[in-house]
Amino acid sequence: MDTHQTTSLLVGLAALVVLARLLGVLAQRLGQPAVIGEVLAGIALGPTLFGGAVTDALFPDDIRPLLTALAAIGVAVFMFIVGFDWDAAMIRGSGGLAASVSLSSILLPFSLGMLLALHLMDDYGTGDRTAFMLFMGIAMSITAFPVLARILTDRRMNRTPLGVVALACASIDDVLAWTLLAGVVAISGPADQEQWRIVLAVPYLLFMLFVIRPLLRRYAARRPELRLTPATFAFVLAGLLLSAAATEWVGLHYIFGAFLFGVILPRSGVERLRDEVQDRLGQMNGTLLLPVFFLVAGLNVDLSGLGTSGVGALLLILLVAIGGKFSGAFLAARLNRVPVRQSAALATLMNTRGLTELIVLNVGLQMGFLGPDLYSLMVVMAVVTTAMAGPMLTWVVGRPGQDSGRLRIKDDDAERMVDTTI
Repeated sequence: MDTHQTTSLLVGLAALVVLARLLGVLAQRLGQPAVIGEVLAGIALGPTLFGGAVTDALFPDDIRPLLTALAAIGVAVFMFIVGFDWDAAMIRGSGGLAASVSLSSILLPFSLGMLLALHLMDDYGTGDRTAFMLFMGIAMSITAFPVLARILTDRRMNRTPLGVVALACASIDDVLAWTLLAGVVAISGPADQEQWRIVLAVPYLLFMLFVIRPLLRRYAARRPELRLTPATFAFVLAGLLLSAAATEWVGLHYIFGAFLFGVILPRSGVERLRDEVQDRLGQMNGTLLLPVFFLVAGLNVDLSGLGTSGVGALLLILLVAIGGKFSGAFLAARLNRVPVRQSAALATLMNTRGLTELIVLNVGLQMGFLGPDLYSLMVVMAVVTTAMAGPMLTWVVGRPGQDSGRLRIKDDDAERMVDTTI
């Protein structure tokens, strides 16, 4: 890099960080997750507004490969944190309700998404018909566990029965969605002379789960109150990057390796370590690297030429995305004898897509499953479904403190009510 490139990169990053922070705070003031404002900051710098003139001035073409590299690191770190936060104990403690709601809220939107892909095939389809259909099904099935957790925390519902069930449902959704996406990438990814490497994905998964994971547990058990020392921090960073590199090399996307490394880290006795990882790694990632990802994602969003047909396609996408996810979760909850109000609350929360959806959409764009036009419409869907979650939840269960944490489950003879103070 020469002096001009270095100067442009540093100035552009400073402007991006400030803009993302300002719009993030504004979103929070409006009762929205900060990620909404940060995503809009990325879109605002893209070609949708002013023909991309702002981005051309701040980020010339010769430094954009550097932005893509920074965005990749940010996504890898984010996926690691998601995996580190994922806890199977939530699923075990929620009984069959979470499993049935999760499966239904995946299967119905997945099926509707594939049907939608058939309808959109002529205008937006890619070369691989099967991959396009499968990917659209996955994109309609996503629930963003981190954003959902943030909404529940802000409303002081994360420890209520309703909140615990919603988090369990979202965690199952995450694992199912990532598994489906990994399968689609493995089957339909670009063919090359090194495609044989994909057969190493299963041995790598087994090695991480049954060799590395027990070793890490033994290490943590010998060191009670493990803290994030410089050596531990270096190990965590190196581990997530190497795991991400391994899955990228075998033919899966690097996000799966980063997520897997977070999943295999010990859970018991490392509560302080988890908090410190969130504080140090998460804060830096959320302040600098993820806004870069939003910028890179926004550079591929162009709504300036959206015509009547595009608006029609967008409305249909929103109908399938919102209706499929809501109906699947709501019907499953009702079949488990959860009353209408609580069933609607669960279904509303499961419609939260956020950053997770953007990561999936960018994988689809990179792998050729989505074209630029449909990608732009899908990003709008991700923003809309995330923005509507908070207001919809308030409409369904009321504001915090208005009995919104109770979860009543009816059986044949009586009504059980799990109550908690919020």
